[in-house]
Amino acid sequence: MPPPILVRVERRDGPDAPKHWDEFAVPYTKNANVISVLMDIQRNPVTTAGERVPPPVWDQACLEEVCGSCTMNVNGKVRQACSALIDQLEQPITLQPMKKFPLVRDLSVDRQKMFDALKRVHAWIPIDGTYDLGPGPRVAPEDQEINYVLSTCMTCGCCLEVCPQVSETTAFIGAAAISQARLFNNHPTGKMNASERLHALMLPGGVNDCGKAANCVKACPKGIPLTSSIAEMARETTLQALRDFLYRDERKGGPGPG
Repeated sequence: MPPPILVRVERRDGPDAPKHWDEFAVPYTKNANVISVLMDIQRNPVTTAGERVPPPVWDQACLEEVCGSCTMNVNGKVRQACSALIDQLEQPITLQPMKKFPLVRDLSVDRQKMFDALKRVHAWIPIDGTYDLGPGPRVAPEDQEINYVLSTCMTCGCCLEVCPQVSETTAFIGAAAISQARLFNNHPTGKMNASERLHALMLPGGVNDCGKAANCVKACPKGIPLTSSIAEMARETTLQALRDFLYRDERKGGPGPG
């Protein structure tokens, strides 16, 4: 019979509570993932020292690497717990919460700043009314190919977790929101509000605050070309700044662009 799975969980009862570690031994199950192991611990939260403790707290939803809620550090690498297979992990398996987000408890963090960043860049297409507007504009196949990959973003937080520009003392919104601005600006209907998204990215904490470390593209579980999105949005914000400058001169009665 295979030996039990050893799991070390970083525990904190709240954001201001002291940190401690609990180790658990879980019966081995073939093809188990980190979530199923945590569920086993939840059913019987007894440590290897024989102490019964409160069950660990974590986030989960789809269990199909689609929702992004179960992101945590597994053996020091940020990833989705649902797709982290036990047979592929070195033991003891060490589970820690993401460090770039406010802690809620144990392995659960608050990713609200990512959703606030999406609001900032207007990561949606505003269409008034619910009446039938007829078919939408055609999307070129090459744009469909780009947009599909960009649309797979789960807002999981992996890109922010590995970014050296993201911290409590910086305002950088991170690669995910920048890439979503590219997604909606690349849509024929979304282009109507492209300048709003670009102006949002031109503010402090926007695309110019990227340090070009490229950690994000390596950590993205969906393989989204985040560095390409950052480069594209940096180019577009530069062009937007130039358009703003020329338009300002035109309003002042200057020579304008030509």
